Amino acid sequence: MFLFPGKAQTLPAMEKFLGASYMSGASVSVMIRDISNGSVVYGYDAEREVTPASVMKLVTTATVLELLGETFRYETAIMYDGQITDSILNGNLYIRGSGDPALGSSYIGADCDTVIREWITAIKKAGIRKITGAVIADESIFDTEGISMKWMREDMGSYYGQGCYGLNIYDNCYSLFLNTGEPDSRPEIEKSEPDMSSILFHNYLITNKSEKDSSYITGFPYTNERYLYGTVPANRCGYKLKGDIPEPALFLSQYIMTLLKKEQISVIGAPTCYRILSGEKKWEKQERKILTTTYSPPLKDLVRITNHVSNNLYADAFLKTIGLNYKSDEVISSFDKGVKILIKHWEDKGIKTSSLWMFDGSGLAPANKITAGFLCELLSYMATTSSVSEIFTESLPRAGMEGTVINILKGSTLQGKTRLKSGSMSRVRSYAGYVTKDNKQYAITIIVNNFSCTQYQMKRDMEQLLLSFFSS
Repeated sequence: MFLFPGKAQTLPAMEKFLGASYMSGASVSVMIRDISNGSVVYGYDAEREVTPASVMKLVTTATVLELLGETFRYETAIMYDGQITDSILNGNLYIRGSGDPALGSSYIGADCDTVIREWITAIKKAGIRKITGAVIADESIFDTEGISMKWMREDMGSYYGQGCYGLNIYDNCYSLFLNTGEPDSRPEIEKSEPDMSSILFHNYLITNKSEKDSSYITGFPYTNERYLYGTVPANRCGYKLKGDIPEPALFLSQYIMTLLKKEQISVIGAPTCYRILSGEKKWEKQERKILTTTYSPPLKDLVRITNHVSNNLYADAFLKTIGLNYKSDEVISSFDKGVKILIKHWEDKGIKTSSLWMFDGSGLAPANKITAGFLCELLSYMATTSSVSEIFTESLPRAGMEGTVINILKGSTLQGKTRLKSGSMSRVRSYAGYVTKDNKQYAITIIVNNFSCTQYQMKRDMEQLLLSFFSS
């Protein structure tokens, strides 16, 4: 049986949770709704605006499924202008992006280079052996604001804080391989994959005797300098770190040109992209012809990946993509356009959004705010009313079994009966999703900010709180 005595009373388990010394300065927002009738089973400060971290992805993925549908696919086209005469393309080769976050992605179960090999094959099939112009990446579908202005510096340059652009490739990430050597020494950079020799790495890493890795890579979009800080384990060969590709569109045009030359296809012009050409006022809108088009997996698969592994790039791409439907002369960012469309959608559904403050699709911005009340209402709608209800619900990983929640509720009575999205950042921990108990389904949200214990301790406490809510 449930412990819920009623909404107005604080449960003993909640009193214990709040009574810990490290919760003295914390903010907590909790709500549980019975999906069958929409009633609030329990709430604690459910209208408190708190930082959600990655549970914000639930808002993003629900909205993109609602607006674009489960079968939507991104398209990336290889195109050319000018004419092909005697195996010579008297013009430019273009890679036109649509914001696809899964292009060459390691999460879609294919060789990352497969798509690029298909492009090269199409170029050769067209009989092109020489290009008098250049390889140009066209990422113009989104603006140049790859990262949210509300992100923190420590996230910029990291593998999880990669920007989102009109053209994305290889998850916008590279791997950096180190030979770490003796303790208290500076590790040596061996190589990067894909090749990032254009980046100047300022290496301030130190090796340690323990197995602890506290390393991070920092840097800004469009700049070819990265800074390596922290510590890594000693005496390792090929120790791998990951960072962001500073400008994926330009990287892709350069990479394509390199591969073309390996195939004995010469290119006269230097590889470039829309951002550079438009900044130099050299961007020209010429008539283009399509050589081949690459399609992403259907949106339902991309949403599942996003919620299972908490993929920031995918989520931010979704928000920017729905923003393409924003029709106004107002000059705002691709992020802001997506937020405008998202808010209008939920207001039209009768869900108040005054407590939703959104600056990205991923939840990485600490300035994002949400309430447990709003999120539970959205979750209830998605479970009962949405035409993509089953797709959305099943995109959440099963607690104790998979995804980012594989280690919560493991071995408990709720393992396999709970689908949750987790979120965490400095002094933030959150869980939201669905619990099935006694053949009834509940929407649940628990968000905690400003605790002073470790993330591990907070995870354990929240796990016990969840179990107490649904004890029998």
